[in-house]
Amino acid sequence: MIWDVELRRELVHGRSRFAIDASFASDAERLVLHGPSGAGKTQTLKMIAGIVRPDRGHVGVADRVLFDSALAIDLSPQQRRVAVVFQDYALFPHLTVRQNIAFARRTGWLNPARDASDAAVERWITAFHLEAVSGHYPHQLSGGQRQRTALARALVNDPAALLLDEPFAALDRKLRRRLRDELHELQAQLRVPMLLITHDEEDAEVLGDQVVQMLAGRVVPGIAEEAA
Repeated sequence: MIWDVELRRELVHGRSRFAIDASFASDAERLVLHGPSGAGKTQTLKMIAGIVRPDRGHVGVADRVLFDSALAIDLSPQQRRVAVVFQDYALFPHLTVRQNIAFARRTGWLNPARDASDAAVERWITAFHLEAVSGHYPHQLSGGQRQRTALARALVNDPAALLLDEPFAALDRKLRRRLRDELHELQAQLRVPMLLITHDEEDAEVLGDQVVQMLAGRVVPGIAEEAA
């Protein structure tokens, strides 16, 4: 089973409470978690990645148990080998494209040198056609170049799965369509299991082998539906 998720978490803000009860299982290599803003999709992704700890439940990805409250299993984000790309890409503004990608290869907090050479880094710079801008800083890049840099940084350590949180939300419609197609082709080549979070129906239709609908913190009955 590629995705085996059952998570519970209660969020409290003052007097308001929001409960997440997300359960789904799927063998889809491209799984989409679809729903409106505020449905709990990003919190679910963070729990899968190990960034946020659920109150209880379990997470299995690609036949590995990453979290199980009943068995006291809770792997660190690094141990989970699950790469995450957030909506804002979270690139370091003071690092070049090459340095941003190389940073994922570091075990400490020292920044990679501007001229640092690493075969894996160079491979992804070439794969994403970033050679011409490898020495540029994030503010000098187009939206598409920033996304490709973030994806290269996520993939440089050969993750077991890729989690994407609204990766096209900040892009105009034309660029969104082009990068959506590029991501589709990339995943088909790499065969890395991918979980995509989106509120956009076209994202779900193009990129989802199966679609999990989420609303108000819960998976809608019928969980993983065949995408059109």
